[in-house]
Amino acid sequence: MTLENNDLKRMASQVRRDIVRMVYECQSGHPGGSLGCADYLVALYFKIMKHDPSFNMDGIGEDLFFLSNGHISPVFYSVLARSGYYDIEELKTFRKLNSRLQGHPTTHEGLPGIRIASGSLGQGMSVAIGAALAKKLNKDQGIVYTLHGDGELQEGQNWEAAMFAPFNKVDNLICVVDVNGQQIDGPTDKVLGLLDLHQKFTAFGWEVLHMDGNQMDEVVKTLELAKSKTGQGKCIMILMKTEMGAGVDFMEGSHKWHGVAPNKEQLADALGQLEETYGDY
Repeated sequence: MTLENNDLKRMASQVRRDIVRMVYECQSGHPGGSLGCADYLVALYFKIMKHDPSFNMDGIGEDLFFLSNGHISPVFYSVLARSGYYDIEELKTFRKLNSRLQGHPTTHEGLPGIRIASGSLGQGMSVAIGAALAKKLNKDQGIVYTLHGDGELQEGQNWEAAMFAPFNKVDNLICVVDVNGQQIDGPTDKVLGLLDLHQKFTAFGWEVLHMDGNQMDEVVKTLELAKSKTGQGKCIMILMKTEMGAGVDFMEGSHKWHGVAPNKEQLADALGQLEETYGDY
């Protein structure tokens, strides 16, 4: 299913409803970053990316997506279900005993759409580079996409990968960093400041783009621009500014909602701010 921008906005609202309900129902999970990244993942799966919900693990002939900051699994699970990978009713099982929808995505449960386990931070870029190089070897025209948290860049393996990709001209790769300025223990600039990410990635040889990740029109426009720049010898980095908790006013901009579930009253407040557009599960 491919959606136009107005319908993408409506789908993002529905996905945000899924997120707060999933986290509330099991009283566990990570709503803040999930809400902030809803627009990006909706745009990717419902407009930008060439993918097949019937799901073949090797992904030959398709674009691939790897979620590196796996704790924002609620948004990923919702988008996968809404785009046809499995029944949306399965969202009811999030973080429940014997569920395929674990707190961090895993592969051993055989969940369609999940190609790597991403509980440990900092590894997604390396995996994506390997997948992108495999596509080049196979003369596969697919593009590889990744999503990372800004706090995740405090992991050293990212910077080894960031040096490797431009040197090897991995130009079928589009990485996105969710720059919300928050992590579990507080603002990133208080925990371990990241300084100027644009200058850092440029110095490593990436082509760096910027977008407001909570403005759907800008997300779509920037992703389409990034696609147009693939195959030209440079890997692409998009620094995506978002608000943690976007769409729910009492969650916005605070690290306190990194990994906390809403109570019954907070759930009602959140759902009152989010339009039901494609039907709750």
